[in-house]
Amino acid sequence: MQFGLNLSRITRITAKISAVSLTMGLAACGGGGDTGTGGGGQVNLVGTGASFPALIYQRWFQDISSTDLNIQVDYQSVGSGAGVERFTQELVDFGASDVAMTDDEIAKVSRGVILLPMTAGSVVLAYNLSDVSGLKLSREVYVDILLGKITNWNDPKITAINPGITLPDQTITVVYRSDGSGTTGVFTKHLSAISPEWKEKVGEGKTVQWPVGVGGAKNDGVTAQIRQTEGAIGYVEYGYAKTANLSMASLENKSGQYIEPTSESATATLGAVTLPENLRAFVTDPEGETSYPIVTYTWMLAYGQYPDAAKAQGIEKMIEYGLNEGQQVSPELGYIPLPDNVRQRVLQAADEISPDYSMTLK
Repeated sequence: MQFGLNLSRITRITAKISAVSLTMGLAACGGGGDTGTGGGGQVNLVGTGASFPALIYQRWFQDISSTDLNIQVDYQSVGSGAGVERFTQELVDFGASDVAMTDDEIAKVSRGVILLPMTAGSVVLAYNLSDVSGLKLSREVYVDILLGKITNWNDPKITAINPGITLPDQTITVVYRSDGSGTTGVFTKHLSAISPEWKEKVGEGKTVQWPVGVGGAKNDGVTAQIRQTEGAIGYVEYGYAKTANLSMASLENKSGQYIEPTSESATATLGAVTLPENLRAFVTDPEGETSYPIVTYTWMLAYGQYPDAAKAQGIEKMIEYGLNEGQQVSPELGYIPLPDNVRQRVLQAADEISPDYSMTLK
């Protein structure tokens, strides 16, 4: 698949941006404090939110700054909950969340909201067991571990589905997200979909009351906690587990197959999902024999109106880069490149940001 950034533009189709004046593009009057343009036409953008896409966003924004010296992007990984809150308060230029904003949340933003699924990835169960690889976990088993009903690694329910693997007589330490987390929202949506007991006792959300375990802040905090704790198991984004060289369990999917988390299995899941008109798709328990069971889009949050035309164009360039060149680095960082039809739909939604131009894909 070929991607490229095409900076030639055509007259935009619609204009929903309130631009005070094209000549005030060098004035900083948008959200996020001192994040407008400076001398020489530089645009400074500030975003906060989900840690799930932080690895790829930071790569994109570093690459953008090296190829376009007029754009600097500062992304702060604070978790989806805090990211949505700061975006709603208009303290930043854009936000990010692994769970798409609800209608009620969107209604609180006077400047309007455009939800843009920019990348996708898997949530994995990573574990720390010396000399144990190829671990399989059935749906019943990993729910029971998280509920605190299975507390030891050599429990008969685990050993029965892992013949040939010697599991230690060791206590299981569950590691969960301690902050408001879109990764938690995605993971608990899945658990609620496959387990009536989980849905009744714990439920779903960016924060839940975990029955057992210890907390870690953001994906990198959970990753570090797993690495430091023999016998630990926790949920993190695939890219973090891959980068940290953590062991990852193969999980039983809806078809009863044990699927190893890979870019290929995640892509198979995403291919079976149809994005609705509002671009908010939740993949709670996907169909398909080869589908990995926990895959999600992650959304960039843009405002419907930017009073600073130069900043609006900077946001547009940032999004266009992510939809084009940015997709090329997805696999190496553990993310899923967006299918062309999805990129086109995201582009059409993002096109309403700019006061002057339409964006293009190549």
